Amino acid sequence: MKMIIGLLFAFLLAVPAKAQDSPFRKELKRADLSGTNMEVITSISEIKPGDVSTLHIHHGEESFYVLEGGTIELPDGKQVPFPTGIAAVNVREVPHGAFKVVGDKTVKLLTVHIVDKGKPLYDKPPAK
Repeated sequence: MKMIIGLLFAFLLAVPAKAQDSPFRKELKRADLSGTNMEVITSISEIKPGDVSTLHIHHGEESFYVLEGGTIELPDGKQVPFPTGIAAVNVREVPHGAFKVVGDKTVKLLTVHIVDKGKPLYDKPPAK
């Protein structure tokens, strides 16, 4: 279970190389968070077999719930299950992603981002 939770922090939405919005994400609702300069964004992402992510960050927190699980391949080639029913949080500015969906199942996620208003939802991690 610890491995699955650890992988959840390394996993999330597939995004294009320029760290723009994800082509797999359908935004359901966006609203200002009261009393702050932040916004809440609720989305559904469907990541099909063969789809590849890039490493990315968010300028705020991202919570997700796996509606339909599948199998992902990590950068080292290891294939691991990403089961239905898992929930996790990716914290501000921590790089995650860098996976490929493998097998025959599309991974479907419900995501809720609480992020800085006016900044991109997805961004490249800072250079080391």
